[in-house]
Amino acid sequence: MARSVFYYHLKRLKTIDKYSNEKESIKLIIHEHKGRYGYRRVTAEMHNRGFMLNHKTIQRLMGDLGLKSKIRMVRYRSYKGEVGKIAPNIIDRDFTAEAPNRKWATDVTQIKIGSVKLYLSPILDMFNGEIISYNISRKPDMEQIYDMLDKAFTRFDSLDGLILHSDQGWQYQHYGYRKRLEEHHIVQSMSRKGNCLDNAMAENFFGLMKSELLYAENFESPEAFIKALDKYIEYYNNKRIKARLNGKGATQKIFLEFGLFFFYRNNNRLQPENCNRLLFFL
Repeated sequence: MARSVFYYHLKRLKTIDKYSNEKESIKLIIHEHKGRYGYRRVTAEMHNRGFMLNHKTIQRLMGDLGLKSKIRMVRYRSYKGEVGKIAPNIIDRDFTAEAPNRKWATDVTQIKIGSVKLYLSPILDMFNGEIISYNISRKPDMEQIYDMLDKAFTRFDSLDGLILHSDQGWQYQHYGYRKRLEEHHIVQSMSRKGNCLDNAMAENFFGLMKSELLYAENFESPEAFIKALDKYIEYYNNKRIKARLNGKGATQKIFLEFGLFFFYRNNNRLQPENCNRLLFFL
């Protein structure tokens, strides 16, 4: 090795890393979110913490640190043909909403823990992606759907004019489901047959949950997964930032746009223990 080359590399080893603070923050973010963030969300969170680096720099630094997000896998279908009434596709892939409780989405996904199959049925608000209610059960039956609906309905005084979108799963064609929506003056919307993109909001949540929770950890029992899922949904609603929300969390978006009064007027949509965390961002 040439003498000049030796001293060049020796000098580089002694050079202070100008991104040392940024790297520590990146490692902290990855640790706090259990490896669920890719470089785009890490960039948004770094901006929230005052580090104004672009996404390419963050991606390079994560590569230097050997850090990357978990990879997602896929899915279960509930379509069994026309067993009831099919509703029109009112949403028509317009997943934007100007305010909460204007458009909701729902679906069912299968989760396998060992030899046991679980079925998760949530309702999401298209305004901010918040999980309004959910049920996890060992059977994908109507009792699961009714429980999910009842939990959502008890949170709000009025849902008149709300659009609730789903696929054409047998549960959503059922008379009992349609009747409950009618009783609360909710408009039903359905995807076209066999077109998962028509219900992309729900499908996206399932993909995230499975990659960030189900496939990221080893669960010894269904009960252990259900306990972890409760914590994950609390995290997803109140802490996990979203690119479509400009780097904000679901409840934070409502708080910033509509104020704290909105939550208490709507049957404690925001729990008091989360107020301090939201005020931190103001």
